[in-house]
Amino acid sequence: MRLQEKFQIVIRSANYSLTTERSYWSWIKRFIKYHNLRHPETLSGDDVRDFLTHLVMEKHVAVSTQQQALSALVFLYKQVLGREKITISDWLKAKRPAKLPVVLSVAEANSVLGCLKGTPLLVSQLMYGAGLRLKEALRLRVQDVDFGRMEITVRHGKGGKDRMTLLPKITIEALKNHIESSRLLHQKALDEGVCFVHLPHALARKYPTAGKELAWQFIFASSQLSKDPRTGKVGRHHINERSIQAAVKIAVRQAGVHKHASCHTFRHSFATHLLESGYDIRTVQELLGHANVNTTMIYTHVLNRGGRAVLSPADR
Repeated sequence: MRLQEKFQIVIRSANYSLTTERSYWSWIKRFIKYHNLRHPETLSGDDVRDFLTHLVMEKHVAVSTQQQALSALVFLYKQVLGREKITISDWLKAKRPAKLPVVLSVAEANSVLGCLKGTPLLVSQLMYGAGLRLKEALRLRVQDVDFGRMEITVRHGKGGKDRMTLLPKITIEALKNHIESSRLLHQKALDEGVCFVHLPHALARKYPTAGKELAWQFIFASSQLSKDPRTGKVGRHHINERSIQAAVKIAVRQAGVHKHASCHTFRHSFATHLLESGYDIRTVQELLGHANVNTTMIYTHVLNRGGRAVLSPADR
């Protein structure tokens, strides 16, 4: 069996996402190419070390990129090749620079939102108003929004975790309109004999008729049917994230905001503005889905207290 086929069987059996599968295989190919197309079976932990060091010395990658490459190679050797005892000696680690998140002021956030309309506006309101990541917003299904309890359930977020967050009142009408649009697209597909919707992990086996139910359909459903790259089945997926990213980039420029802002900036701003309003950091941690409060603490450094709340002598 070819290495790629064996890799696909193992990673899909472990219920990894398609994005992770593609990313891991890309790193494995780069690793093999770096070692002159030698099969990984013939390579050792020292060869992995040399590759990780090469990424820093020659490619100048960020620490997160090097960590991703390491995760891919550890998965390859331990899970695919069965070499549990492989030892990777000290390698040159990329340095993580001390960077603060880019945060918009309330006025800037409203200004950017004012330059958006339609679906990009609604998705941005969910990122800023509920602290959702872009992919979390686009992956929302009809059943994940509870209008009665004013809650949003985020399924399989970062790290595969579920969490609850608030439903912004400003999004209710637009969300209901999107759900109705999704219902019409779903009904049209059923009339044409299409009843497949992508479900994560083993849910497809647990709920074999889910594709026929509106509850499992994406709120931000694509108008076009597409083929699932793993199963080959034709169904309806959510819209492409790039369309939202492009719209936000244009809106930031039109709003005259001179910051390196992106979709994720809305999530940073959500957390910072809640802390500025006096909400407890533990509450913000739960809404963001952070496993450790230390991750949430980064936002205490960008609160609306310029210069660490020190009064400048020039302003006395």
